Amino acid sequence: MKKRLGMLLALALGCTVLAGSAAVAEEALADAQELTFVLSNEPDGIDPNVTNNSFAVPFLCNCFEGLVTYDASGEIVPGNAESWDISDDLTVFTFHLREGLKWSDGTDLTANDYVYSALRVLTPATTAQYLDMFTGYVVGAQEYYDGTGSAEDVGVKALDDLTLEFTLKDPCPYFIDLVSMWVFDPVNQATIEANGDKWTASADTYICNGPFKISEINMGESIVLVKNENYWDAENVTLDKVTFRYIMDTSTALTAYESGEVDGARSIPSSDYARLRAQNAGVQVSASYGTVFYDINCAKEPFDNVLVRKALNLAIDRTALINNVAQVPAEPAYSFLAPGYVVDGKDITEGRSTFELSETADPEAAQAALAEAGYPNGEGFPTLQLSYYSDDNVKKIAEAIAEMWQKNLGITVEVSSADWAVFYDAVQAGDYDVAAMGWSADYLNPMSFLPLAYTNDVSNNVFYSNADYDAAVDEVKKEKDPAAFAEKVIAADAIASAEYPFLTLYYKSNNYLLKDYVQGVYMTASGNYYFKDAKVLAH
Repeated sequence: MKKRLGMLLALALGCTVLAGSAAVAEEALADAQELTFVLSNEPDGIDPNVTNNSFAVPFLCNCFEGLVTYDASGEIVPGNAESWDISDDLTVFTFHLREGLKWSDGTDLTANDYVYSALRVLTPATTAQYLDMFTGYVVGAQEYYDGTGSAEDVGVKALDDLTLEFTLKDPCPYFIDLVSMWVFDPVNQATIEANGDKWTASADTYICNGPFKISEINMGESIVLVKNENYWDAENVTLDKVTFRYIMDTSTALTAYESGEVDGARSIPSSDYARLRAQNAGVQVSASYGTVFYDINCAKEPFDNVLVRKALNLAIDRTALINNVAQVPAEPAYSFLAPGYVVDGKDITEGRSTFELSETADPEAAQAALAEAGYPNGEGFPTLQLSYYSDDNVKKIAEAIAEMWQKNLGITVEVSSADWAVFYDAVQAGDYDVAAMGWSADYLNPMSFLPLAYTNDVSNNVFYSNADYDAAVDEVKKEKDPAAFAEKVIAADAIASAEYPFLTLYYKSNNYLLKDYVQGVYMTASGNYYFKDAKVLAH
């Protein structure tokens, strides 16, 4: 059973490719294969074993490569592993690495590096945000993390330099999809042992294995990537240099883009989206497997009351947010689980409940729920702290939500912001009431969403807990039949979504800006974008 088995559950999630290779071949390339791309947020870190921050994507997806990766059509393809075998019971996955793999410093990369990286993730001091990707699946992983098991008992083994074996606790039909996540990427033991957690702070010590490597780190200003000559497929990488420049104000970034100062930008000001599309100014739209929502702190009064959370959700006019505030193509969201996963030609979310929510606000129902919770007309309800991370577009949405709550519920709302790192630390610590968040699937399977509400999961920042939901998710994880898998996913979703642990807003596409002379960049439905096939045409 070679090839990927996790994708037996057919996905209707595509991605946009900004040029066909044949078309590029017919056009002259620019002498300088360099481009500048604007990012609007700095990540909290660029260590693949540690972060779960989507703002790290530009670096992790272009500087590292795991056992598998994604191609321009959104399909999983071989990365460091040229092939793999899967046992009939779906518990043993054996990967065969390419010969001659190298780190960016020219040293050999072997299966042992993957074992080192796995054990590093399972070391508490690493503070891996995606720890559960190992502890939830791999034999002996939880015990090693807890200090009750040995490294030899962990089901990640280098059978030889080119053969890596994973042994799982239960059958997992989507494990190939799972290992596409960057937490499974290898990291270089020598640089980490020499530099500790500072290894990511300097271009000289940031040893990686992807198509690009870092040549400059200019704190708060930019990070520069250059072609990695030691990448196994370097001969097919055309781009020599990518400068990721930080411009936090999206209007300023747009000015730089329209003046030709930069070649692309990750964020588009909502007020300019329609104009830019009408002008064919380089707006790129790709499918997204993600949901825009706000976290509600279910462990904090009065938000531990399901009626309060219901009232907050009922008071939101999702259509107004989409059309008048976000101003992007989107669909109202009534659950944290996004549509886009298809089994037997049908989206598994088709026909599911709306959980009493609607496109527009229902003030009467919202007020009734709040009254039943003990706060008639908002009386006695504490001032709600609505927090968001510094971003122009997010600011507009947060302010609009505050107005809706004040108008439809009669409560007082205070809106505040902070830089991402400070904001996210507070969210993880539970130091918030309601906070801007959202989720793009890390791998193209519904199981990327379900841990968000699973008791004590590292991704559960809403502190929601329901034993029935946990049991339902446990059943989803080991279901091998695609149709039964879909049914169990929707059953689990129904348990959590009916208790409103999130303020669900909308499902959207991925949008960004790129000049038409830059071709071959692609973005997956997870929001990961890749420059390894990029080319700059003469212009």
